[in-house]
Amino acid sequence: MKARWIRRMYPPPEWRPGVILLIGIVIGLGFYMLSIANVASYASDDPKACINCHVMNTEYATWQVSSHAKRASCNDCHVPHNNVFNKYFFKAKDGLYHSYVYTTRTEPEAIIMHEPGQKVVQQNCIRCHDRQLKNPKQSSLMVDYDVHRTDRKCWECHREVPHGRTKSLSAASMLGKRSEDGDARMPVWLSKQLEEKENNKATK
Repeated sequence: MKARWIRRMYPPPEWRPGVILLIGIVIGLGFYMLSIANVASYASDDPKACINCHVMNTEYATWQVSSHAKRASCNDCHVPHNNVFNKYFFKAKDGLYHSYVYTTRTEPEAIIMHEPGQKVVQQNCIRCHDRQLKNPKQSSLMVDYDVHRTDRKCWECHREVPHGRTKSLSAASMLGKRSEDGDARMPVWLSKQLEEKENNKATK
């Protein structure tokens, strides 16, 4: 019975070459899109994976010249670290959301973390800065020390860590410096603008 139902799903013999060709085209385009989007890079912890989408250039550049760049990559702050499964599940879920926003061109002018992302970043702030949060000396001197240190979001006070005040997609002139070996993913227009800025400084 099952085999008969499956046979009914087959296209008529005269249609099969066209159907096979169409399926091959769809599969080929799918692999081509995966290659163009550099999907494999998202499985790594390389910060450059975050600038596959040009809307993240500002965040990448401001992180690159921050103190966090010496110790923490994007994934150290923006994905969970309680277990491997949760880490890659969150990356996949967040990546699909970002892909949708970028493909439909609905990204905001100022990039703001959504609620799940804020929770993860807060947890990672506490994970890395645990010693500062559990300082016995300060705890004895300040009322409700532990509450103030954990109940509020860290960036309510540390507002410029690590991305500074540069939030707008159009604030290209504030994107900071390039690394010593250059950034292969840096857009041409941005590269030219930074070179002009450096030349103007040299002539003054």
